[in-house]
Amino acid sequence: MKKIILIVFAFVFLSCKSQGKRAVLGESDFQIEMNTKFKDASKSPLTKKGLKEFKGLDFFPIDDEYTVNAKLELLPDAPVFNFPTTTDRVVLYRKYGVLSFSIDGKDFELAIYQDINPDSEYINHLFLPFLDNTNGNTSYKGGRYIDVYTTDIKKDGTVIIDFNKAYNPYCAYSDRYSCPITPQENYLDIEIKAGVMAYKKP
Repeated sequence: MKKIILIVFAFVFLSCKSQGKRAVLGESDFQIEMNTKFKDASKSPLTKKGLKEFKGLDFFPIDDEYTVNAKLELLPDAPVFNFPTTTDRVVLYRKYGVLSFSIDGKDFELAIYQDINPDSEYINHLFLPFLDNTNGNTSYKGGRYIDVYTTDIKKDGTVIIDFNKAYNPYCAYSDRYSCPITPQENYLDIEIKAGVMAYKKP
C-alpha cells in the first residue's frame, strides 16, 4: 500500500512540475524559442526585475492569414545610407529590395534592408522592420521586426513572410539597447494581429 501511495505521489509531483514548465513555452517553435531565450539570463534583454517576474511573452493568436508569399524586387544599385537608431550609434544599411504582398485582399509593400558590415553570424541576414495600426496599443509603439535570410529567397523571386514571427526590438524591454528606428515608408495601414504583443515593463 505504501509503495502505491509513493508511486502516485511521484507521478503527481512530476506531472505538476512538467505542467509548470510547459506553461511558459508557447504554441509554436518560434514562441518556444523566444520564451526560452527570454528566460535565460545570459541571453535575455530583460532587466533584472523583468527577468525575475518573467512568466512568458504575450503573443497574438497564430493566424495563417498573416503568412504571406511576397514578391521580392531586388535593388542592386541602391545607395548605402545611415540608418537611424534610438541612440547616436551609426548603422550603415542599403535597401536590399521591396516586398509586395496582399493581406485580406489589400496590396502592401515593405522595404527590406541589408547591413553592409554584418558580423559573420549575420552574413545572410536581412532586416525587415514594419509599423502597423496595432502600434502603441496591442503591440510595441516603435514597430516590430521579422527575420529574413537571403537563403529564404526562392528561385522565382518570392519569399514567405510570416508575421506570426514578428518580434519587438530589444528597446521595448530595456533602455540599455540601441535599436534601428523603423522608417515611415514601412508603415502598413492595417492591424497586423500576429507575433509578439506589447511588453509592460515591471
